Amino acid sequence: MSVSAAPSMELPQPQRKKLISLENRYVAPICITLILLVGHLSFGILESYQKTLLAIAASILTELILSRLFFGKWPNLASAYITGISVGILIRSPAFWPYAVCSIVSIMSKYVLRVKGRHIWNPSNFGISVMLFLAAETVASLSIQWGNYLLPMVVIWVLGSVIIYRLKRFHISGIYVASFLAFAFLRSWITGSPWQSEVAPITGPMYQLFIFFMVTDPKTTVRSKTGQCVTVFLVALLEMFLRLNQVVYAPFYALFIVGPAAMLIEMWMDSRRGTPARAAVSA
Repeated sequence: MSVSAAPSMELPQPQRKKLISLENRYVAPICITLILLVGHLSFGILESYQKTLLAIAASILTELILSRLFFGKWPNLASAYITGISVGILIRSPAFWPYAVCSIVSIMSKYVLRVKGRHIWNPSNFGISVMLFLAAETVASLSIQWGNYLLPMVVIWVLGSVIIYRLKRFHISGIYVASFLAFAFLRSWITGSPWQSEVAPITGPMYQLFIFFMVTDPKTTVRSKTGQCVTVFLVALLEMFLRLNQVVYAPFYALFIVGPAAMLIEMWMDSRRGTPARAAVSA
């Protein structure tokens, strides 16, 4: 009498996550590191490597400590790394302490300034805005222009596009750029300045990080695509008024004001409709 073979009891092998994948959360840190290297080797956008490393170290250390204190777990450090490297690129100071303080303030804003379990400011935008406002005599923002070097700019646009493609946020960057250009021509008409001088700031390295990383931050943007488009349009609109009033750091301050306001309005509308809030995040 024949006996049929026992069914195979092999368990399915878990699929390994590819290291290089558009879904991998380390793509953004890798891309922003490449942006830093391309920008610095082409234009010298860093104050110094030591100050940038200090900003990164302060950001990561603060993230580790606060995550353990507030949530009792070790965090993924991709977000802290991006915050630290953004601070290292975007601020200028002859001293070392602003780089550490700015990173610490940026990360602390995620844990301390929360509404319904969520932080409402982009961390690096919050820290940089606070430092520019409170320590203006010591801290300035990156403002070097690209000049006529097209190739490095194209490389950085490609790397930034990889990130916002993964996040499905091309519409946010596109609306902001279109709005900035339209308002630049309007400012030129109002002030009588050449339109080239009004458009020129968006070609600078500071704006590349602002466009690709700050205004598109998934954790501090509203949920709906329409809301995202309206919000970023209002950021550009407020920036125009700030520029007309000679506010030097207009884009940072505009996002600092409009971004959280949009988040609070969305939370209020959700509570009125009884829509469950998005899950709180620790990073």
